[in-house]
Amino acid sequence: MAFELEALPYAADALEPHIDKTTMEIHHDRHHQAYVDNLNKAIAGTDAENLSLLDIIKNVSKYSAAVRNNGGGHYNHSLFWKVLGPNAGGTPTGELADAINATFGSFDELKKQLQAAGATRFGSGWAWLIVGADGKLEVTSTPNQDNPLMDVAEVKGTPILGIDVWEHAYYLKFQNKRPAYLEEIFNVINWDAVAQNYAAAK
Repeated sequence: MAFELEALPYAADALEPHIDKTTMEIHHDRHHQAYVDNLNKAIAGTDAENLSLLDIIKNVSKYSAAVRNNGGGHYNHSLFWKVLGPNAGGTPTGELADAINATFGSFDELKKQLQAAGATRFGSGWAWLIVGADGKLEVTSTPNQDNPLMDVAEVKGTPILGIDVWEHAYYLKFQNKRPAYLEEIFNVINWDAVAQNYAAAK
């Protein structure tokens, strides 16, 4: 079964003014579509054709660089669109908030760590909030389109929030000011979606 690109769960201009419509259109319709197309090409005629994306990602060291890069790109962006949303921002509540306070001391400290992970990731990559094998929250980052589910990841866990720090995620609006983008994106993080990911990952 070939992989397919899902539609954005909201309109391309729904995250304005924090993330502009043109960036969303190019990011989703072109960049993410290219990852899906190239992943399908890379797995054609291999055993990975019959596997789920998760199974491919978790054993990615068995596959080519094209599978790793494009499979990661497809997985990471599929998560990314779902943890953003209009009328979002604010702070987490419930069990997720309790876990954040227990692990980081405060939401502000989590935000600071996520922003630092994104700002200090050299070149392209992602900042992540993950649930480790011990059930605890942790902030980490990965290069390129790698993610913490991959068997090649330095820090492993289940991602519940990913922040894209590739330039295509922010350059039209923020140019080289990645920290400004990393501040603005907190206005559109859907903490209810992150909380659902947390409940599933535990």
